[in-house]
Amino acid sequence: MTGALHRRFGNHVPDILDCLAQLSNDEVPTPPKVARSMLDLLPAEVWTNPDYKWLDPACKSGVILREAAARLLEGLTAWEPDFDKRREHIFGNMLFGTSITQMTGMISRRSLYCSRDASSQLSVVHFDNPDGNLPFIPASHTFVRGRCVICGGPETLEREGRENYAYSFIHDATTPKELQDMKFDVIATNPPYQLSTEGYGATASTIYHLFVEKAIALDPRYVVMITPSRWFSGGKGLNEFRDRMINDRRIAKMVDNPKIFDCFPGVKIRGGVSYFLWDRDYDGDCEFTTRIEGQIVSVATRDLREGGGVLVRDNRAIPIIKKVQQRATEMAESRCTVTKPFGLTVRSNYKGSVPEPFEGAIPLIYNNRIGYSRPDQIQRNHQWIDRWKVLLPMASSGDTPIDEHGRIVDVVLGEPIALAPGSACTQTYFIVGMFDTSEETENYAHYLATKFVRFLVLQRKTTQHVTPDRFRFVPMLDMTRRWTDDDLYAHFALTDDEIDYIESSIKPRSVNLSLDSPIPASHLPGGYKYRVSGADEPSDEDVDEPEDDE
Repeated sequence: MTGALHRRFGNHVPDILDCLAQLSNDEVPTPPKVARSMLDLLPAEVWTNPDYKWLDPACKSGVILREAAARLLEGLTAWEPDFDKRREHIFGNMLFGTSITQMTGMISRRSLYCSRDASSQLSVVHFDNPDGNLPFIPASHTFVRGRCVICGGPETLEREGRENYAYSFIHDATTPKELQDMKFDVIATNPPYQLSTEGYGATASTIYHLFVEKAIALDPRYVVMITPSRWFSGGKGLNEFRDRMINDRRIAKMVDNPKIFDCFPGVKIRGGVSYFLWDRDYDGDCEFTTRIEGQIVSVATRDLREGGGVLVRDNRAIPIIKKVQQRATEMAESRCTVTKPFGLTVRSNYKGSVPEPFEGAIPLIYNNRIGYSRPDQIQRNHQWIDRWKVLLPMASSGDTPIDEHGRIVDVVLGEPIALAPGSACTQTYFIVGMFDTSEETENYAHYLATKFVRFLVLQRKTTQHVTPDRFRFVPMLDMTRRWTDDDLYAHFALTDDEIDYIESSIKPRSVNLSLDSPIPASHLPGGYKYRVSGADEPSDEDVDEPEDDE
């Protein structure tokens, strides 16, 4: 169907859905080639079964249903040779959807029926109502103490005459009579990813997992969905969802696209996106595929539960992690502090300090300067001020850069700061280790800068945020000696191929040594971190990103 529509008289006619721009923060249409790749996960039998009923519960452009229709029109030829009768059956009895807004409903019907009014003469299949099988169903939030109990949206979303972002599929809105109690066999969709309206940006609520959970709860034969990949190891409020997904043995296939902009050009989704096939009758390991710029770079069938509470996205990292776990007796996660080490109010843009030192002041390390605070302004963990410690930036490298060979090449962590006792830090940093001697502190900073350690951190990191659990695969070794990458490769018996893979995946990393002073010179006037203009405002690295935290 689509091939015939896109080529006339031997000339290529562009697919209009390839040119459809993002309509709003939650209306990111699925490119046709991505929709086709998602449908490729389904078994061949779905295209020859005339009794299956299909549902896209979050239509934006109608492309998923359109691409499914094209395959069904071909696959059901033997069942019904007459094209018109076959099309009538597929459009009238097999394909169903609900749009997320009135506008996307019209766009979706135009894509599927060639007319926004399914009852008009322009529709390729005539329906008695203008919505056909693709209505927009208004829904309402259920607010308790100012928040929706279903999606977490604020009460201010309900504004007369404006979109309220209450999606019918997850808010149990009353559906048209013909959709009520219908048993769907295949649910395929690209759900809204978050509630992000004017004024909410940084505090947007993640909601795509609600669509996944609802679809699986309906117990169809198959579910195919595309979502951000950040749930693999992070994401605010996604701990229970991640646990359920990793332990669900019905996830038969998953395709991970780690490169930003790869699937959705112009839409920045940190950590990339992935799509999966959930098969009701499957029980086993998952075929996990990594795809970059349309090319498959890795395929492995493996148990997703082997990641220690996260989904490890790199197939080639699994044997390396296992070697470390077999030899390690302690992991570096146990040495990390909470991610707000000196109090909830000492945030990245903390204004409780002054720029000049005074008697009894505690130096406070910001991202690009030093402030000075009274001891009573430090909320908690005063005992840590007088320890040798190593700091790490809370945010670093969330964009998974790709080299010319299609490999992910990353720096992973910010620059470790080895610090003499006597200072505290804002939430820009967290303490990744504390020691009794200058020697151990210096060695640990260099250890964190090794490619080996940062490769292991990368396996638990899908976004720019760095939290203690990212170090769960990193072994804690004797820090009275200096470890190099060569030492570590030999210590854990890595093969030449494994060494080459790490070396080609991780960029070099410098360290910041301040072993003679609790104040790093880099943060003072003349230092490479120091910035005088706008000192009272947080830099880009300081902006807080919603994340699970202590």
